[in-house]
Amino acid sequence: MEVKNLFERTEKKYIITAAQQHELMRRIGAHLTEDAYPRSTIRSLYFDTDDYRMIRTSIEKPVYKEKLRLRSYCAPEDDTRVFLELKKKFDGVVYKRRVSMPLKEARQFIETGEPVHDSQIAREIRWVLRSYPNLAPKMMISYDRLALKGKDEKELRITFDSNLLFRNTDLDLQNGVYGRRLLAKNRMIMEIKALNAMPLWLCDALDQLKIYPGSFSKYGTAFRICSRGAALLKGADGCA
Repeated sequence: MEVKNLFERTEKKYIITAAQQHELMRRIGAHLTEDAYPRSTIRSLYFDTDDYRMIRTSIEKPVYKEKLRLRSYCAPEDDTRVFLELKKKFDGVVYKRRVSMPLKEARQFIETGEPVHDSQIAREIRWVLRSYPNLAPKMMISYDRLALKGKDEKELRITFDSNLLFRNTDLDLQNGVYGRRLLAKNRMIMEIKALNAMPLWLCDALDQLKIYPGSFSKYGTAFRICSRGAALLKGADGCA
């Protein structure tokens, strides 16, 4: 099966409860079918500079922002294929570039800045690696994903992410899924991804259930939580 490595689309995020998800699926389930890989536990390792330049810029909500992450859809071994992803957002549109390679090759690429196999996407990622000094793993985020797509709207994709966990230590994809909760236990993130406008049946269901989009970044939220914790520790120690 061909794996898509180039994405251009709009994305809307919603924080919902399990009860809201159940009722929404009751109303729109007939329009959806499972994606190629419907259920997975996603592990994402985010890279940043020592002063967190990428995520600090992203939090300021500029017209353009970018993130670099290493992602696996299973517990990886050295020879497991993972995705090195460059996610850009410009004027509300998300552009994602990713290359797939064994985990050991991805680590080598990040460390040396040179891919084992050259491609246009690999060159874009190489440029980012060279543009940001001392990029290193800064945050591990994991979650359980249910992925669905439209039966008739081929570019429509809806995902539900639950059991969101994060940590800023032990930053290795191979070191298991654990950490602090990013959201309350009964809440999840729904993402609606579309190339064009959402279909009317989906808009009507969201409106009837009063489910509204909001701004939410997994890495950004985890960074804020860690930053608040660090500030509290400094205050307790009598530091500025």
